[in-house]
Amino acid sequence: MQELFSAILGDQLGPFGPLILMGTLGAILILFALPVLLKKKRDPMDRLREQAQAGKETTKGKSPAKLRYDNKKGAKLEKYSAFLEPQNEEEYSAAQLKMIQAGYRTKNAVRMFHFAQFAMGLGALALGLLFALLKSSEQEMTPKSLFLTVLLPACIGYMLPKYWVTRRVETRKEEIINGFPDALDLMLVCVEAGQSLDQAIIRVSKEIRAGFPALADEFEIVSYEIKAGKDKSVVLKDMAERCGVPDVASFVTVLIQSQQFGTSIADALRIYAGEMRDKRVMRAEETANKLPTKMTLATMMLTVPPLLIILIGPSVYDIYIMLGENHF
Repeated sequence: MQELFSAILGDQLGPFGPLILMGTLGAILILFALPVLLKKKRDPMDRLREQAQAGKETTKGKSPAKLRYDNKKGAKLEKYSAFLEPQNEEEYSAAQLKMIQAGYRTKNAVRMFHFAQFAMGLGALALGLLFALLKSSEQEMTPKSLFLTVLLPACIGYMLPKYWVTRRVETRKEEIINGFPDALDLMLVCVEAGQSLDQAIIRVSKEIRAGFPALADEFEIVSYEIKAGKDKSVVLKDMAERCGVPDVASFVTVLIQSQQFGTSIADALRIYAGEMRDKRVMRAEETANKLPTKMTLATMMLTVPPLLIILIGPSVYDIYIMLGENHF
């Protein structure tokens, strides 16, 4: 019976028919078993603690626990949080900071990121397995090609969200670096016009939103946190950490030192804004100086081969004709 079954699979799917069938059944069983394994039952003791805390905290609106569980967008993945979120506090903080630097500030950003990695990896694995089945029915596949056809799309699908977030972080940092000198100039104008630093930050966030929305969002968050009563030095340090740009960190250090020592904020802004303008000019000059080096390889590859063909081609053709005539 086993030999007959293997012969039928070999005729339909090639010599690797039993292996492909076992892999398909294994993937299907994994897809059906994961929801059962990952389903996390809610602890009754946690429910009792939340009810006791809700009874103690009497507020006009909803309690914090109620607001937390009313978030329907992330409630579907709440029971999988042990699997989709790092359990180590340092790893979770690092992942959350990276998502914030990429522009994703929601509470469930880390959870959605890991879910996207997991879902896209499994989806690409299923597509690779389906493509391997179709290809093996037409022609015989080697174990190496079968391995690459099935696992390579899964690796690409798993790494694609990470690549996307990394690109978003780099793009956002570049936008902040490009818009920061202009923001400092506007802030200096506002401060010299008689506005306070808080008012200048609010005005700058409104003025630069059309050109640099990422930097405008950071200044707007700073203004909201200062209005909420948070310490200004802590707010500025949090902004530097969210941006992840050395220029912003240096600017925050200048403002904190100016506030601590009682020096003029306008003078500090004027000096630092001038340094940022000079730094932007130096970055532009550095990019311009790199262009000849980058263009050398392209110039050699696109210019030298056609030139050699034009110069040596006729001679090579004449030599080939002469050798052919001597041969006959």
